[in-house]
Amino acid sequence: MSEYKPPRQVIDNIYKTIFGEPELFIEFLENFVPIDILKNLSPNKIEDVTERHLPLFTDSKDSDTIKKITLDDNENIFVISVLEHESEVNYTSSFKLFQYISYILAEYVKENDKKYHEEVDTYGSTKLKLSTWKDFKYPPVFPIVFYDGAGEWTSETNFLDKTEMKDVFHKYIPKFEYELVNLSKYSQGDLLKFNNALSLLLIVDKVRTAEDIKKLRELPEQFVEEMAKKVPEHFLKIFRDCIELLLKKINAPKEEIEEITKKIYERRFNSMFEFIDGYDVQATRREARAEADKEIKEYKDEIKEYKDEIKRLKEELEKYKTSKME
Repeated sequence: MSEYKPPRQVIDNIYKTIFGEPELFIEFLENFVPIDILKNLSPNKIEDVTERHLPLFTDSKDSDTIKKITLDDNENIFVISVLEHESEVNYTSSFKLFQYISYILAEYVKENDKKYHEEVDTYGSTKLKLSTWKDFKYPPVFPIVFYDGAGEWTSETNFLDKTEMKDVFHKYIPKFEYELVNLSKYSQGDLLKFNNALSLLLIVDKVRTAEDIKKLRELPEQFVEEMAKKVPEHFLKIFRDCIELLLKKINAPKEEIEEITKKIYERRFNSMFEFIDGYDVQATRREARAEADKEIKEYKDEIKEYKDEIKRLKEELEKYKTSKME
């Protein structure tokens, strides 16, 4: 039986929820992004500005998010982060992010100049600079692709490499590169070292089959107990949604999904995975199908015997009728 593949929108909605939480987004930056100034941020320094840029999302990519990250007490010093989530290799990522960056900066210029004139008209002065001034600077836009697919990421990370005749025209081609965070490159042990709520979610996300899910039984008891205590109350629904998706991947029955996910709200994280012992939905269903096929074959054999008997009786009846006529 082929592995259940959840709808793309289901996966995207989960990651939209995960990355929508400032605390989890901060953990993501701290664990996976090699830029020191993006470490040790406070949640109040993260502003989700995705809704301002809805025209970007013309392909219904529900999980792509745009964040404004303020770096100090000066709200004019910030980084705009574009986080794109992919479960399959996307060969348009570099161009798509190029579009994102261009659109975001164009919107920034428009908002900046509008605010400049409003503050000058209202207060007589402003710290802002018009985009037409020599010393005006654009904010950095930091593009990230988070990939949680099972295979290798084979798409170019630099837009230059996606362009024909790059050796001839390299001077005139945008050369930005996006940061690729490939979940498959991180083992369960790597994620355990992060020791935070996001690490547990990503450990769950790495599970692909019923055989893989048994690895959750190997999670250190201390880690699971600590997560059960430290996970904030408003994160529990995120955990429930992720675990539910995981169980759907291995075609677990609806009743069992409800029973297992209920334990999340009770913070019984350890007992939540007890069902895994010797449990393999795929194997169970293969056995059930094999048994059904066997019964169907036996039924067909019986029908064939009946048909053969009917045919024999018909032949005897014809012989009897012939003999009577003679």
